[in-house]
Amino acid sequence: MSELIRNIIRFALFLLFEVYVLNRVPHLHRFISPSLYFLFILWLPFAVTERWLLLIAFATGLTLDYFTQTPGLHAAACVLIAYVRPFLISVLTPRDSSDFNYREPSPQSLLWAPYFIYVLILTLLHHGWLVLLEWMSFGSFGDFLIKLISSTAISLLLIFTVELLFPRNMRFRTNVGG
Repeated sequence: MSELIRNIIRFALFLLFEVYVLNRVPHLHRFISPSLYFLFILWLPFAVTERWLLLIAFATGLTLDYFTQTPGLHAAACVLIAYVRPFLISVLTPRDSSDFNYREPSPQSLLWAPYFIYVLILTLLHHGWLVLLEWMSFGSFGDFLIKLISSTAISLLLIFTVELLFPRNMRFRTNVGG
């Protein structure tokens, strides 16, 4: 299956799961709102240019905003993590490019500790920006921190559950045609 088709399927599955499962589950608490759709952006191939990454992230967030009827909140959060992602990957990947030849971020390509840091930082950024935009005009700082930490923790639990239940077949970049 080509990379483009695989990523289109991922996009559709993550958004459908977010809209029709996570957004419809009764909230455990007013501070807990799990998200999983932005994992699509975290899993995009390393070869995606920064311009395309920002456009894909904007489209992803805007699509979710359409379904949840939020005025660009998810689009802003997705663009933020897409903007930070290349820098974070450059910090967490090995300096010697001959040792690093994977196509996309995963526990196999970055190893578990750097991958955890990668997912943790981008999840915190996503939820922090989203909660900040939601609560810009009201709410206390304590409520902001509680919602940020609890939503991030639940989302990390979902992300690593997906990583363990559905391991991705990692392909190497090669010099031969693909």
